[in-house]
Amino acid sequence: MSETSYEAAGVDIAAGDRAVDLMKAHLAKARRAEVVHDASGFAGLFDASALKKYDRPLLATSTDGVGTKVDLARRLGVYDTIGHDLVGMVVDDLVVCGAEPLFMTDYIACGKVVPERIAAIVAGVAEGCALAGCALVGGETAEHPGLLEPDEFDLAGAGTGVVEAGRVLGPERVVPGDVVLGLASSGIHSNGYSLVRHILRTTDLTLETVLPELGRSLGEELLTPTRIYAKDCLALAEAAEVHAYAHITGGGLAANLARSLPSTCDAVLERSSWTPPPIFAALESYGRVPREEMDKTFNQGVGMAAVVAAPAADAALRLLAEHGLPAWVLGEVVPGSGTVSIA
Repeated sequence: MSETSYEAAGVDIAAGDRAVDLMKAHLAKARRAEVVHDASGFAGLFDASALKKYDRPLLATSTDGVGTKVDLARRLGVYDTIGHDLVGMVVDDLVVCGAEPLFMTDYIACGKVVPERIAAIVAGVAEGCALAGCALVGGETAEHPGLLEPDEFDLAGAGTGVVEAGRVLGPERVVPGDVVLGLASSGIHSNGYSLVRHILRTTDLTLETVLPELGRSLGEELLTPTRIYAKDCLALAEAAEVHAYAHITGGGLAANLARSLPSTCDAVLERSSWTPPPIFAALESYGRVPREEMDKTFNQGVGMAAVVAAPAADAALRLLAEHGLPAWVLGEVVPGSGTVSIA
């Protein structure tokens, strides 16, 4: 009878070590001055003395994944954008309360460690962290043979941020008369991909299909990285009277914006104020998806909403334009009971 080993069980420790070596080249771009080197590599260290500048610093934390978008990345063999998506999902939740993202960790589970694939994923995470201004201080890659197929993987991340207690944004600041701004998404972002995959299974569409309205293959369009708003939203909150943000993820625009309203206010949004990117109309048409279902599944072209004091709206739009972020007046806040309508 032959001897049993970890490698025989499907775990390749050498491949894991090579993956770590390959990803090191990407980590330098995702650093902050407060990161302290931990020689053991078992933990990430962050110098908390940087928080002394705050009167009452509140730590904010968020965790998320990328959902079934990873399946499309796997099928297309494109791995350098999915990590970028992960960062967007985490840091743009943090910034909703006004928190500056400080650092992130990631977790990748796979059926088989392919060092180049893992390094590409982490490269995307590092690139996203650089765009968000936060550090990638650690992570974990786990090989799960027998549980996941060799080409299958999933990833998740957690982030920590900080906000001054007196500057926390949210529903308690929102009042009737406030203006709701829409901040454009880069596309579908990282929500609704189970419906996308259902449409691919039940229509003639494939990832290789080139739709005239898109000007490229459907697969390329669907893997467009999630827009990362963190720096833009922090700059806006510093320069203008922002009362609340809403990150438009699962549940769509109405459900997510409602989370940032008090029970005494409604938001009335004008559908005619924006035109969603063509991918949304394509999915609605080819998949025969009712508009109501589209609205509650996808961001429909609005990746983040900002609720600002009316006198600050014009200045806010100018600042966002200077940052290269398309934005517009989406609607207004009126007395009500905490609901959102899109007319």
